[in-house]
This record gives sequence, C-alpha cells and structure tokens, in this order.
Amino acid sequence: MRTYNNNHIHLRKCKKGSLSAVIAALFAASTLHAAEASKSVEKNKATAENPSPETQTLETVTVKAATEVRGKPIPVYAGGQVASGGRVGLLGNKSVMDTPYSITSYTQELIQNQQASTVADVVANDPSVRNINPRFGRFDQFTIRGFNLVNSEIAFNGLYGLVPTYTVPVESAERVEIFKGPNALLNGMSPSGAVGGSINIAPKRAEDKDITQFTASYATQSVLGGHLDVGRRFGNEGQFGVRVNAVHQDGKTVFGNDQDIERSLLSVALDYRGDKLRLSSDLYHYENRGTAPLERVALSGTAAVPSANRIDHNFAQKWSYADSIDSAVMFRGEYDITPLTTAYAAWGARRGRYDFLRVSPINVNTAGNFTATTNKFLRDEDTVSSEAGIRTAFTTGVVDHAVNLNASMYRIDFGNAETAVGSISSNIYDPLNQPQPNNPGVTERPTGKTQLESFAITDTLSVLDERVQLTLGARKQRVINISTTASGTRTEYDKDALTPTAALVIKPFEGVSIFGNYIEALAQTQSAPQNTVGNPVANPGAIFPPTKSKQIEAGVKVDMGTFTTTMSVFRIKRPNTFIDPTTLIYGLNGEQQNTGVELNVFGEPMTGVRVLGGFMLLDAELTKTRAGLNEGNTAVGVAKVNVNLGSEWDVSYVPGLTLTARAIYTGDQYVNEANTLEIPDWTRFDIGSRYVFKTHGKKVTLRANIENAFDKRYWSTASQFGLTFGTPRTAILSATLDF
Repeated sequence: MRTYNNNHIHLRKCKKGSLSAVIAALFAASTLHAAEASKSVEKNKATAENPSPETQTLETVTVKAATEVRGKPIPVYAGGQVASGGRVGLLGNKSVMDTPYSITSYTQELIQNQQASTVADVVANDPSVRNINPRFGRFDQFTIRGFNLVNSEIAFNGLYGLVPTYTVPVESAERVEIFKGPNALLNGMSPSGAVGGSINIAPKRAEDKDITQFTASYATQSVLGGHLDVGRRFGNEGQFGVRVNAVHQDGKTVFGNDQDIERSLLSVALDYRGDKLRLSSDLYHYENRGTAPLERVALSGTAAVPSANRIDHNFAQKWSYADSIDSAVMFRGEYDITPLTTAYAAWGARRGRYDFLRVSPINVNTAGNFTATTNKFLRDEDTVSSEAGIRTAFTTGVVDHAVNLNASMYRIDFGNAETAVGSISSNIYDPLNQPQPNNPGVTERPTGKTQLESFAITDTLSVLDERVQLTLGARKQRVINISTTASGTRTEYDKDALTPTAALVIKPFEGVSIFGNYIEALAQTQSAPQNTVGNPVANPGAIFPPTKSKQIEAGVKVDMGTFTTTMSVFRIKRPNTFIDPTTLIYGLNGEQQNTGVELNVFGEPMTGVRVLGGFMLLDAELTKTRAGLNEGNTAVGVAKVNVNLGSEWDVSYVPGLTLTARAIYTGDQYVNEANTLEIPDWTRFDIGSRYVFKTHGKKVTLRANIENAFDKRYWSTASQFGLTFGTPRTAILSATLDF
C-alpha cells in the first residue's frame, strides 16, 4: 500500500484520391531522380580524375564510411547536422543507405547550435514529427506519421523506461535518433504502444580530444542558464573515458510574469574501450519545476474554435505548478567472442517522482469562457529495463548472414494519488487569476505494474557484396499488466503476440538504395467494459491479445557524397476498439489508415551552405467507425501537409559568421471526428546567427536565435485532448567558451 502526503517529494512552492495520385507520381519521380543522381556521381568522379585547367585545387577531404566503429558513434554526415546512420534496434548501428527503414539521427552539433534544451526543440526539424503539447507546459507529447508518441516511447541508449516521463533534456545527448514507423520487432513493444515511430537518445561519450566547455545562455523574458561540459580520456591508449554535463536554467519565460521555470541536470558518462571488451555506464539526475504551465484547450460540444490571434496572455493560473524529479542509472557492455561474434547486455533503472497542481481549461465556449477543475496530483514511477543478445556473421555458399538474437525486459511499478480541490472560472482571452486553493491532502488512486518480456531473432541475408540485403525476423512479445483500483479491485492482463518483419535493400547504383519493409507495432488492448444500465456489453470483461498495427513502406535513398535525399511511401493500419451497436460486442471493430509520402533532405550541397528538412503528405482516414458515422473522415489532429526547411550559410566575406533560417508549415487540422470543426494552417519562421572567433587562444562561439520571428499567434496542433497554443516569439542568446 502506497502512502502520500504533501512531503511526497521536496519541491519548491487534399482529397483522398488526389493524394494517392500524388504519392504514386512522387515515387515514380524519385526513381528517375535516383538514376540521374547516379549519373551525376559518375560525372563528378570523371571530373575529379581529369580536372580541367580551370578547375581549382581544393584541400583533400577524407570521407569516412558510414559504418560502426566499435566503441564510437557512427560518423557525422557532411554539414554536421545529422549522422550518416543511427541505431536500428537489435540490428545495431547501421548507415542510412543500408537501413531498410526511415531514420534520421540529429547530432550534438545541431542540438548546440539550435540551443535546444529538450527533445521537443530537436524534433522541430522533422516534417514527420509534431509536438502536440504547449512548450513550457507540464509535459511534451508528439506525433510521428500522425500517431501519438509520449516520452515513455523515447529510449535511452536502446532501452525504454530510462528517460524522464514528462520532459526529456538533450544537453547530455550525442544524438537524437528518430525511427519512423512501427518497430516492435526491432525495439520490443513500446511501453505505451506507439504506432508511428520511436525516438532514441544516444548519450555523450568522452572523445579522443579533451573537452572543457562552458555555455552561458539567456532566453525571453529572463531565463538565464549555464551549461558545463567536460570530457577526458585516460590510460596509455585512452581506454577510459569520463564525460560530465551540468546544466541549470532559471527565470521567467516568454509566456509572461506568472510563468517561471527552473531546470537542473547532472549527468555522468563513463566508458571503457578495449580490444574486445567495451563497457559504459550512464547516470543522471534531473529536476524540472515550473509555475503556471500552459495547458491544452478543450472545447465544449457546440463551441466554435476560438481565435488564437486574440490570445496575448498566459491563461494558466499563476499558482498552478508542475514539478518533477528523475534519476536513472544504466550499464551496457559488449564482448567480441570472435571477430564476427559479439555478445552484449544492458541494464538500467529509473526513479521518478512527480507533483502537480493542475488546472486544465475544459468546456471552452465561443466567447473563450471556461471552467476548470483544480487537481492535486502525485505520481511515483520505478522502472527497470534490460536486454541481452548475440550478433554473429557467417557465410553459406554465396550468401552472407548477419544474425541477431535478442531478449528484452521492461517493468514499471507506479502509483497515483489525486484529489480535486474545487473549480475555477476564467477566460482564455482575458484571464482571471482566482485565489489559490488550500494545499490539500490527497486520496489514493490506482496503482499498477506493467511488464514486457520478449525474445527476437533476425537474419540479414546479403549477396553481391551487400548490394542486395534481405532482413527477416520475428519477436515473441508477452505483456503482463496488474492494476488495482481505489476500491481495491484487482485486474490482471497476461497476453502475448508474435510480430514479424521483412525488409529489403537493393543498391542498383553507387550512392543509391531502394528499400521496402513490412513491420508491425503492438499495443495493449483495453479489456471490455462492464455491462451497465444504458451501456450494454455482450462480452463484459473480455481480455484481448495486444493490438497489431501494420505498416508497408517503400522508398529510395540517394547519397551524392555531401547531400542526401530520401523518399518513401507508407501505409499504416491501426485497429481501434468500440462496442458494435448491432451485436453489442466490444472488440477491435474500428480502424484508422494513414497513407503518406515523406521526402527528407540533408547535407551540404555546396561549400558553406547546409540544408535540412523535407515534407510529409498524409491521408489519415477513419476506415471503420462506430455505426459507420465517420467513415471516410480524417482523423483528429492530422494535417495533410507538413513542411520543414532549414538552411545555414557561412558568410565567406566575414570568416566565422553563419546565418540560419527555418520555416515550418502545418496544414489545417480537424478538431473532431465528424470533421465539422478545424484549426487553420500555419507557418512559423525562425532566424538566427552564430559567430566563431578566438581570443587569447580560446575558441568562443556566440549564438542568437529567434523562434517565431514574426510573433504569429496560432493553434499549432489539435488532438483528442484539446488545442495547443503555439509559442510566441522567443529570443535565445548564448556564448560558449572552449577552454
């Protein structure tokens, strides 16, 4: 039995047909582009071998292959904003061109240059990802390919359950890796059953060169911060490494005088790089506290969508708060049994303690008036996560094999305590601060435990010097859930499922990869509700196996040496549950189908000019709904068009100066399944600059970024939980000194 009190933790006070045609046309065009790119590569090679008299001789550039160097991260791609590959679950680190899935790995250099503090800041570069919770709110939440993803779907060095539950810092991250699409076979079932993709945080490691760096920062209105980053290697061959990151920020945010944030991070990363043995350990402590966190706005049933242009104040109560503390430790090791066989294992644990006094605007009417229940909420989380496996390679005839065996386990024990302390009335256009309620005691709410266990095997068969690679595999997943309600009722769920994958990579030309995959996602299916008056159910209490969402994807990737283009088309089908109005049977009677095309570009197409971004066209169709009322409609909160495009320009006539710009566009989104209400499309522009120089032999980097430069007021996203207000114009300044 859990007990709670106010000292719980020590805290301070297009049309569907036309879209399908566009997708088909774009895919055909991408194949033609691949052939032209191959010709361009060959032409460039010929020019390099037989330069004309006018050709300028440039400094020799050594390009590293995008393959995994044991004990070191996969190399950075040209331009430094993304890596040449990333972690692909149990398959390990793979280059983009050898990966039969869609991945993007954002680098520490991008994180630092964009002055990102959380994962939400980093994913703003990706057209397939949208943040559906307000910045400086209680928590971050995202969509990938139109499906929700919460922070529990973010892995830390390959393991779920080890990052903070509500906001994930990135100052200690070497990479933020985004995998697009279902991935239950590769990573195991995600704790909350994400469908559209997953995110992995790769922690920093001590580099071969010593690092001693301090960054001082400022953000609108008065958020001041400091970040110390120190890395050293020891031993006669630099076998031992230590990397320490310490961060503190404090002050009033752009949302006004009532909103303060205070966040502190301390992380320590240790590693050992031997000839056959590699070990690492990561630990961190993170505290994130905020007053007056902005909440999503939920409309009343008959209200029109409020005008975001009229919102110029924070409509949260100044005495509301969201405080969280997370601590975690992780160990990972691998040993080369033979040159072709490696055994690995990892284990980690996290402790999370959360204390909220929250006020969520609900039933907002056309005039902006709303009522909100004030809730005192406490939550405990204790998680343990682990995996072990073997990777080996061998040859049978003309076929090379890369075989992976993997076992994983994730467990979370949690408890909630919540009580309502009255309600308040206010207006989102003209907020009224109500008196703060007495700090109440709390009543115990449900506790529970979820455990995920799985075993997986994959085999990547390759021929013709890896120009053709076929990956086959399957994972057996078991889901155990035990929950206890406030009244003491205990419910147990114990089901399993098998998830396969088949994926193909073909490299017809140098620098061109054509790929395709079939892969699934798993989510725990809710039990059938009890039979009650007015809500009859033919199968009350029925328990179902995990829900399977299925994806088919195909695409092409073109690497022109310093500039890469990837394009894919995909279709994801996710079943939904509801009570059939005719048979009264509760089950997997509904379905949503997301069909889309993605194009991503990254790299340095010309010296001193870098680009990063792309677009996603998405048709999120409700294909099966209750009584067929909304069939054919578009799912809530899914825009048909998302575009992100960022660029950097090194000003040649001012050495050390770089100018940056980024545009983000999101199409209109429906607020309800009936598609009778929608929020308009929006475009946000960000600009920035940085200047690098030396003084007294020390490198100094000055950065200045302005997000939402034209101070656009807009609803950024819609979801089943409400509308998200876009962040107003925010200036971020910093100075970094390398000692």
